[in-house]
Amino acid sequence: MIISRTPFRISFFGGGTDYPVWYRENEGAVLATTIDKYCYISCRYLPPFFEHKHRVVYSKIEAVKEISEIEHPSVKATLHFMDVTDGVEIHHDGDLPARTGLGSSSSFTVGLLHALYALKGIMPTKTQLAQDAINIEQNIIKENVGSQDQVLASFGGFNKILFKSDNSFHVNPIIIDNDRVRQLQDHLMLYFTGFSRYASEVAKSQIANTSNRRHELWIIRQMVDEAITILNNSKRDITEFGALLHESWKLKKSLSDKITTPQIDAIYESARESGAIGGKLIGAGGGGFMLVFAKPEDQPKIKKCLKGVLLVPFRLENNGSQIIVYQPQIQRVENRELIARPHVVKIRERMIHKESLFLSTISQT
Repeated sequence: MIISRTPFRISFFGGGTDYPVWYRENEGAVLATTIDKYCYISCRYLPPFFEHKHRVVYSKIEAVKEISEIEHPSVKATLHFMDVTDGVEIHHDGDLPARTGLGSSSSFTVGLLHALYALKGIMPTKTQLAQDAINIEQNIIKENVGSQDQVLASFGGFNKILFKSDNSFHVNPIIIDNDRVRQLQDHLMLYFTGFSRYASEVAKSQIANTSNRRHELWIIRQMVDEAITILNNSKRDITEFGALLHESWKLKKSLSDKITTPQIDAIYESARESGAIGGKLIGAGGGGFMLVFAKPEDQPKIKKCLKGVLLVPFRLENNGSQIIVYQPQIQRVENRELIARPHVVKIRERMIHKESLFLSTISQT
């Protein structure tokens, strides 16, 4: 049995510049962090006693004889990519719902890759995990996704990630004073808007508009460095980070008419009227989680104003994808040997019989 734990992420600045259509011609960059909300994938070889060969459990249950019959696109693509030939059973559990803008689909892919590597007795690097996940999602499944989610899920932590035209990336951890980190954390609130959506559908519209939004994307890219400057300078008020988030959100909304909705705008404006300095919708847009930046003393008023919207407490995390249970299935090999070679069963039965006679003799003396 293998169990992987892979974090979800919050992206602060630079979203949109991590799409290949942008960074293959221009340098892309994001400022983002992983949080203590996770995707759990358990994986084991399936004993050969069932009619089905593979079993996949997520929001639905799939029991199939061939990988090609699996409906879940990431599971099917990842099993093919990892050249899995034996039957496997895969279970997914998550701390937060899917399609909510926190990179859950990429966390799933990274976590599944990590578990399957461990099942084969291989320990991949964080870079390999990220590169494999990007390849699966962008080239095999052909989803309209960026590249930050896979990198963040693999590496974990608070990072500036650079994306180069040769498809390489560089992860630069943000090193700031612990008090500054706590100050930032204390100003953040995470609300679930209740509206789920497929990020790929929203991103498709944004990607199509890239050539017409070059100016906006250049500004969004520059905001990454400005935000880091604010965090690294203790003389600058942390609220400047929130004000920059507000400006970034206004720019992001201009990238596509599918990024926001009247309901989401109403939630954000209510938070602003109650004291929030800034914020943004997390992920591609269209729904999911909204990040609100507000002074701690103003947060009770915001909570009261948004009492009908679910507030989700969270903390920053630094570990990235991890294998938290590693129990190689030795019994699986033994079982297959017994099935393949019945004479071994008879030999073992005779050995057990002799052992029992020996123990019986000892107990009588």
